[in-house]
Amino acid sequence: MGLIAERYAGDGPEWDRFAVPQPGFTHFHQFGWKSILEDVFGHQCLYFVARGDDGSLAAILPLVRVKSVLFGHYLVSMPFLNYGGPLGSGEGIGALVGEATGEARRSGARLLELRSRTPLSLELPVSHRKITVVLDLPSDQEVLFRSFSSKLRSQIRRPAKEGVTVRFGSDQVEPFYEVFSCHMRDLGTPTLPRRFFQAIADRFPVESWFGCAWLGEEPVACGAGFRWGDEFEMTWASALAKYNRIAPNMMLYWAFMERAIAARVQLFNFGRCNPDSGTHRFKRQWGSRDEALWWYQWASGGATDAGTPSPDQGKYAWGPRLWRHLPLGLSRVLGPWIVKSIP
Repeated sequence: MGLIAERYAGDGPEWDRFAVPQPGFTHFHQFGWKSILEDVFGHQCLYFVARGDDGSLAAILPLVRVKSVLFGHYLVSMPFLNYGGPLGSGEGIGALVGEATGEARRSGARLLELRSRTPLSLELPVSHRKITVVLDLPSDQEVLFRSFSSKLRSQIRRPAKEGVTVRFGSDQVEPFYEVFSCHMRDLGTPTLPRRFFQAIADRFPVESWFGCAWLGEEPVACGAGFRWGDEFEMTWASALAKYNRIAPNMMLYWAFMERAIAARVQLFNFGRCNPDSGTHRFKRQWGSRDEALWWYQWASGGATDAGTPSPDQGKYAWGPRLWRHLPLGLSRVLGPWIVKSIP
């Protein structure tokens, strides 16, 4: 069967019907992300498909152009998120990767990055600079709780003794952002815009979970993530440093795990992190395991150490030092303008 690679001109249901049963599918392959990235960030979404002679889909590739004078020109599947990359038959994937690399060359992109969850048969360099951490969930939350160390169980219980409670729902988007943006400022990292998270809650009201830990009338820790299939991923999580003593984030994570078990989810995904970092150690204390991420890359000029912009890079190291000293309100204004160009 001959295949034709082309820009997708169909509707969301056709795309999603093909995507969902494919190996390597994640929530971020759904067509609904296209309108979020276009409306919130103004990025060009180059969603490609490979079709057979009969018009049927053989493969899909959600691809987004992220371009700025400050950081450069990138083609990423998917930016700001942990997963993306092509799905479908081997022949179809090969056709789409050829189309994507051709687009990168023609348009002068510095880097094409395909953030696959699974290994693919591609003749492209692969980066494992990020990993994800996952925990198998039993059907009974008490079984999981008893599997934790006594220290971890104590940390989970402590916030409740201090009066902390956890709430879930779309009404938690605003308090989520209060905590998240403050935490990002304290880390020296520009924050994503509030309307990005509101757009997610509006577009995916069932699959997106927003939760906050509250101490009285103040949100002190927050998390947001996505359920697809038998998996839940905690994509973003933060806590206010001044409450570290009572560890509200521990109770928050446990509340998400309880909810996942109640929803018959079998895998709790802690999201991506740098190997051997403090975040990595936090995620491993729950009895979880590491999974490699397969981020395939084509770089202009054949560079072998390519990557998207990071504060860890020397030329950007001044940014976090400056950002930590900004007033919170100003960081919330400037952050979204900067971070939209850092995929």
